[in-house]
Amino acid sequence: MTDAWPALPLESWRDTYGTLHMWTQIVGKTRLSLAPMQSHWWQVALYVTERGLTTSAIPAGHRTFAVEFDLLEHNLSIRDSDGEIRTLPLTARPVADFYADY
Repeated sequence: MTDAWPALPLESWRDTYGTLHMWTQIVGKTRLSLAPMQSHWWQVALYVTERGLTTSAIPAGHRTFAVEFDLLEHNLSIRDSDGEIRTLPLTARPVADFYADY
């Protein structure tokens, strides 16, 4: 039997892993502060999609927005219920710069 997935040694992508972890924590904290509490903290979870990760709808006043990490196009999209879309490139940069642009 062969492995279904290729090897992915952590050493080859450790910096990417660390950065992505911090970026997802920033988005998770946004959900934590805006979404109504659910049992087991389910309102904070990110969901796997065919392109990466998403928050699903987050309430913000009289509208909602969702944040998607598109790991194929290497960008973060913030879409609101009014149809506005804001995109940030997921490039190598300090986490503080990502947070400032977010």
